[in-house]
Amino acid sequence: MTSAVMISEDQGLMNAAGTMKALVFHGPNQISLDNVPIPRAAYGEAVLRVTLTTICGTDVHILKGEYPIQQGLIVGHEAVGIIHELGPGVSGYSVGDRVLVGAITPCGQCSFCLSGSSSQCGGIPIGGWKFGNTVHGAQAEYLRVPSAQANMARIPDELRDEQVILLADIASTGFSAAESAELKLGDSVAVFAQGPIGLCATAGARLKGASLIVVSESNPVRARMALRMGADVVLDPKTVDVPAEIRKMTGNRGVDVAIEALGTQSTFETALRALRPGGTLSSLGVYSCALNIPLDAFAAGIGDYKVVTTLCPGGKERMRRLMELVLHKRVDLTPLLTHSFSLSEITDAYDLFGNQRDGVLKVAVYSQGTRPLKPGDDQC
Repeated sequence: MTSAVMISEDQGLMNAAGTMKALVFHGPNQISLDNVPIPRAAYGEAVLRVTLTTICGTDVHILKGEYPIQQGLIVGHEAVGIIHELGPGVSGYSVGDRVLVGAITPCGQCSFCLSGSSSQCGGIPIGGWKFGNTVHGAQAEYLRVPSAQANMARIPDELRDEQVILLADIASTGFSAAESAELKLGDSVAVFAQGPIGLCATAGARLKGASLIVVSESNPVRARMALRMGADVVLDPKTVDVPAEIRKMTGNRGVDVAIEALGTQSTFETALRALRPGGTLSSLGVYSCALNIPLDAFAAGIGDYKVVTTLCPGGKERMRRLMELVLHKRVDLTPLLTHSFSLSEITDAYDLFGNQRDGVLKVAVYSQGTRPLKPGDDQC
């Protein structure tokens, strides 16, 4: 965290009766670990005892005031936990069940959900993203889950929390890039930026059957991880003309699918220039300023290009399917959890993650007496 960020933290996790520790947003550059009431489950809801959560880049944008949320809101939108309380109207679950909840929590009943656009549940402005945005989030000891019947997925006993936590957001989002692009067996793919989302997009392209996966990344730690996640070639945009190199690799054709995973003008434009005529640009980035499309890169609008965007798919069936991939060893995301903290140390975790120090990719944040991973622990 930069020196301009002021963070306070209550000491210890010894809660008063009926209260819990939670990371609360008090305004730009002001978060604190506070004592707040433990939530109760209303009709159709559940309350989880959170065992593991993590920090997303979106949380850092919230902290900096770049994405507005209400003061007093608990932040965070990724959680693994144990069912603590079930509200009326929730069936098929028991207190004590270990569950994964996606970052996007569709209701399953609105017009968006029933028409197959469950990520857009609720419509404008941001669809089904509620945790840490419009309702209290997951960086706490307990989490209330809306529309629990549609959103809690039981975790197979064979899987540890660390194996599934990243499915809640970055894996679901990253994998969706290839899905939204309708990537076909044998397609060539280029992925631009290898942050956590981009790394999952690389893994997703491999899962979908891409023949050639080229990634653009200058950070050496992320470049090495990209190869581990399934990339065939890593190009450093600081030293080579990435679209030109891609054309050489593809017989001057360009890739079938280009995935933009950062949300900047530069990466979007470069992704577009790497496409073959008739190719698909699958955009995962969240853009915070004006986005311009150069006429030459867009072939003046007659290149048969397709541009698709995706909000993280959520819901219990999505989470179940992703856990099946992990269970049957089709993908392993645990190498992306590079650092671990207890909930009492979460402000330190924000400092590390927000400033991208020490090769951090994702942080594991533990609560409820669970022990953070230590160096040398088995992460297989």
